[in-house]
Amino acid sequence: MRLMSFKLTTDAVRQRSKTVTRRRGWATAKPGDIYGAVVQGQGLKKGQTVERLARIRVVDVRAERLDALLAPGDYGRDEVRLEGFPLMTPADFVAMFCLANGCRPDAVVQRIQFDYLEGGSDEAAATAGPGAGL
Repeated sequence: MRLMSFKLTTDAVRQRSKTVTRRRGWATAKPGDIYGAVVQGQGLKKGQTVERLARIRVVDVRAERLDALLAPGDYGRDEVRLEGFPLMTPADFVAMFCLANGCRPDAVVQRIQFDYLEGGSDEAAATAGPGAGL
């Protein structure tokens, strides 16, 4: 099972309040794909282990410009909430994303919507391949 890391939104995944993630380089993700959600999948120090959070299933994937979140209306605010940041403004989210991912606001990213699978605890996601999360 491929891994998807959620280092910045670990608490939202634990609470199951995050159902959307934006990623760069995930153009091959498709509805029906199942991932192990982890805190961090790459860059672990010697002796560290992957901390599993849940199993998730992709329900929708689409490419969109990151700055679509800044358009007038409720879209940006609603999306930032689904991303696990209910108190953050869309502008602050875009700035944080760009800083964390080394991109510009006009970057095209994959918007991945997912559901949590039953039995998605740490133990249920125990079969994991090499880390593939961003």
